[in-house]
Amino acid sequence: MRVGARPRGTTDSAGVNRLIIDTDPGVDDAFAIALAALDPDTELLAVTTVFGNVPLEVTTDNARRVLALCDREDVPVAAGAARPLVHPQPHRAQHAHGADGLSGRAGQLPEPTRAAHDLGAVELMVRLLAATDEPVTIAAIGPLTNIALLLATRPDLAPAIDRLVIMGGAVSGGNVTAAAEFNIWSDPEAAQRVLAGESVPSVLVPIDLTTRCAVDRDWLDTLARSGHRGAALHALVPDYLAHYRTVLGWDGIVLHDAVAVAEAIRPATLTHTPYQLEVDCTPGPSRGATVVDRRTTAPLVPPTSDQRPVGVAHDADLDAIRDLLLTGLSSS
Repeated sequence: MRVGARPRGTTDSAGVNRLIIDTDPGVDDAFAIALAALDPDTELLAVTTVFGNVPLEVTTDNARRVLALCDREDVPVAAGAARPLVHPQPHRAQHAHGADGLSGRAGQLPEPTRAAHDLGAVELMVRLLAATDEPVTIAAIGPLTNIALLLATRPDLAPAIDRLVIMGGAVSGGNVTAAAEFNIWSDPEAAQRVLAGESVPSVLVPIDLTTRCAVDRDWLDTLARSGHRGAALHALVPDYLAHYRTVLGWDGIVLHDAVAVAEAIRPATLTHTPYQLEVDCTPGPSRGATVVDRRTTAPLVPPTSDQRPVGVAHDADLDAIRDLLLTGLSSS
């Protein structure tokens, strides 16, 4: 740790949490960006974008529009990886998020006045991390390509990262295949590098938990009535709601990425346990699966390797999470 830096896993003496969001907006990403951008205790240093739910140019435009909605165009947006490290991404997630990532309603958000940053995503993160005298949290809520590139090219900056809070993975079954969750499946090689090959403290927020935090029609209606920002966010959900009506069997949506950002801005919001894990990078039906070795918490069972365990989030006060999200997104 550098002289004057605070211990990892804490906010600074003024209670400020320094945050970078790496994202592929996406409806739930839009909610997540807004949650951090509106939080008075969070210094949002940058939003970096990656391919994922929709192509890179669309995720970048969506991020800029959400920040404009939040009157936070002071936050720079930098575009990152347009494709995975090794193999092409088989398909996007327009079936859930719509053709533009925001249920076809991105154009209803304010037109951004600030262009994307001249630096790319990795270069901007390098600049911010090299300049900070306080550790920075990175909320990685899309495919992990940018994060893998950052850690591979500048391992010397790892001490500047307080922790990674990663939305992704599944312990008991996937959402894009029987085994894999979308973000990890989109670039398994990057995910393996970040989750099983690096030494940065990390928390993985899998869909097993985020799905339990689903919000219902009453929650959405309350958000819509909260003010112009809540109404604008509510207007982005029709395609997403139609998708999750089928998945859940009732009118509601799962705000996967917003749950992860809630943990990033309010540490210990989620309960997590350290496990060792691997990401399946083989070409078979389990490609992209997160294989969590839950045996490693048992006494007398030695670790399977010398890698740093990853905190896997598995429980939370679900009503408190929903209240935190609603209160944060209703900020005027």
